Amino acid sequence: MIAIVKYNAGNITSVQNALERLGYSSIVTDNPKLIQQAEKVIFPGVGEASSAMQYLKEKGLDEVIKNLKQPVLGICLGQQLLCRFSEEGNTECLGIFDARVKKFEPKLKVPHMGWNTISALNSALFNGISTEENFYFVHSYYAEVSQETTAVCDYIVPFSASMQKDNFYATQFHPEKSSQAGEQLLLNFLKL
Repeated sequence: MIAIVKYNAGNITSVQNALERLGYSSIVTDNPKLIQQAEKVIFPGVGEASSAMQYLKEKGLDEVIKNLKQPVLGICLGQQLLCRFSEEGNTECLGIFDARVKKFEPKLKVPHMGWNTISALNSALFNGISTEENFYFVHSYYAEVSQETTAVCDYIVPFSASMQKDNFYATQFHPEKSSQAGEQLLLNFLKL
């Protein structure tokens, strides 16, 4: 069973549809027991960090997520919430990744929105994916590059396009909206 964490953040349907296209069924839930029992957990999100963290804490999901042992994939806001701290609402996050999430300085258009390449790919998530591929981004905040960074994107500054620590994987881009490269990445995650 694949559990998609339901919390105060959008974009869950497109993740579920992407999994269905790959032949996998999933459940969308905020039930701690179902999340703990899942073979894989996807932690997606489009939204605002402080209200999302507040919802996770109210449901006890902050502790549940931190203690998961199966592969977990954070997407977009999901990646940011796996970091230590976000400047968005001055939010203490889950602290899996020892990185801060910062707001882009508006030297270029913010949010960073659209297709971009990534480099320094260093994760099983990128098996069969080249640095020529483009991924779809939409975000105003970014995780700084850290020792857990497994891919880098350059927009205004270099930032973590992907991160990993132990069983926790994450992408700032949206694999569910990133065409064939995104589908390959999801498939790689599902086969971990």
